[in-house]
Amino acid sequence: MSDYIKKRVAAVTLGCKLNYSETSYILEKLCSKGWSESSFEEGAELVIIHTCAVTKQAEKKCRQKIRGIIKHNPGSRIAVIGCYCQLNPQALSAINGVDAILGSKEKFEVEWYDEIMDPSASLPLVKVSHHGVRDPVYPGYSSTSVKGHDRTRAFLKIQDGCDYGCSYCTIPLIRGRSRSLPSEEIVARARILAASGYPEIVLTGVNIGDYRENGTLLPELLRRLEEVPVNRIRISSIEPDVVDSEFIALVARSKNIVPHLHIPLQSGSDRILEAMHRRYDTALYRSRVNAVAAGITDCSIGADVMVGFPGESEEDFLQICSFIEELPLAYLHVFSCSIRPGTTLARKTANRELTAVSPVEIARRSRVLNELGRRKESAFKSRYIGRHMMVLFEQCRHERNGIPQSCGYTRNYLRVMVDRAGSGEEHSLAGRELPVHIEGLDDDLNLHGRLLS
Repeated sequence: MSDYIKKRVAAVTLGCKLNYSETSYILEKLCSKGWSESSFEEGAELVIIHTCAVTKQAEKKCRQKIRGIIKHNPGSRIAVIGCYCQLNPQALSAINGVDAILGSKEKFEVEWYDEIMDPSASLPLVKVSHHGVRDPVYPGYSSTSVKGHDRTRAFLKIQDGCDYGCSYCTIPLIRGRSRSLPSEEIVARARILAASGYPEIVLTGVNIGDYRENGTLLPELLRRLEEVPVNRIRISSIEPDVVDSEFIALVARSKNIVPHLHIPLQSGSDRILEAMHRRYDTALYRSRVNAVAAGITDCSIGADVMVGFPGESEEDFLQICSFIEELPLAYLHVFSCSIRPGTTLARKTANRELTAVSPVEIARRSRVLNELGRRKESAFKSRYIGRHMMVLFEQCRHERNGIPQSCGYTRNYLRVMVDRAGSGEEHSLAGRELPVHIEGLDDDLNLHGRLLS
C-alpha cells in the first residue's frame, strides 16, 4: 500500500451482537497494523459495512444501508463484509460503488483491506471461500479502542458456527460448523475488558450453549469467568436443550452472571417444531422455562417466535398463542419466516412438500403475537414498580415532558429512565451502576424511576 495514502477506517455493523464483537476485533487488528479509527463525518478513506443475512428483510436493510453510505461517502473505498457476502456475493457485486466483498473468513484478514486501498488494485475485490471442516474460529470482542464507546457493555465472542441443522437456517452455510475459542483466551480477554473499565461483559456466539473446547463445556467456562472481577456477565442467547438443572443452579447462585436468559422458542406447535428440525418439543421447552423462572430469582426470560413457517395452519398458530400465554416470559421477539437459499426449507417449499403461508396471514399473525408479547412485557415490568433496582447507565439522550433523561438497564435487562438535573449528568452517569427506585411504566413500556442517594 502506498505510503502517501492515509489509512483511516470507519465501520458500521448490522445484525447481531456477534457481528458487533467481530467488528471491534477487526478494527483493533487494523489499528495494530497502522490504521486509525475514524468516522464517516471525518472522511475515512475506508468504510467497512458488516452485514447480516438472517432474513430477506435483513438483506434489504443491508442493501439500503450500503447504497446510502456510498452516496454520502463518495471519496471512500467501501468494503462490504460478513454474512450477506458469504451467502450471496453476486447480489452485492451488482451494487455500483462497492469496492470489496469479503466473506466470513476473509473479513478477518488485514491484507485485503490494504489491497482495497492500493491505487493499482483491480476492483471490486471479491474474496469469499467455502467453509471447511477444520475452519479456524476468529476472536471477537468490544475493544477499548472503539471510538466513542462509553465502556458500559462489552461483547465477548466465545463460539462460532452451528451443528444443529434447523431446516430454515443458513448459519451452517454462512459461518460453518460449531467451533469454540480456547477458554484460557476467553478468560484472559474478559480480564482485559474488566480492567479497561467495562462493568458488563456479554457472551456472544452463534450457539453458545454448544461451547466445547478440549473437554471444557459452557458450565465450566462460566465458572472460570465468575472469577473475573466484573459486575455483570450476560449470556446473550441459549438453546433450551442446554438449560438443564446444572446450568440453572449455576446462574441462580452466581454473583455476576445476571438473571436474564433469551431462550429461542420459534414455535409452540410440536408439529411445526418437528418440521423446523428443532431439538426439543413444547413439553421440554415448558419444563425448562418454568424451572428457570422458579430457580433464578427475578430472571427475565425472552423468546424468539417465528411466524408463518410453511405449512403452519391456523390450528398451529392458535396452539402457539395458547402455549406462549401459559409461559412465564418477559418479552417476545416476533419475526416472519424467511425462506433462505440453500436450506432444507427452501428445497421442501420448492418441491411443494410444504406450502407457504400468505403474506397477509403472516402479517395478521405477527400483529397478534406482538400484542401478546407486549402484554407479557407489561405484566413482567409492572412487577418491579415500587422496588429498588440497580441500574447500569449508558450514554443516551431522551426527554420526557421536556425534561432530559438518562437511561440504563437492570441486571435482568429492564430498561429504566431517570430524570437528570443538569446537562452534565448524563456523562457522569454513563458506565455507573446506581440504585434506582422504580416509580412507573410508560406507554412505550419504559420503566421510570428516581436515583437513590
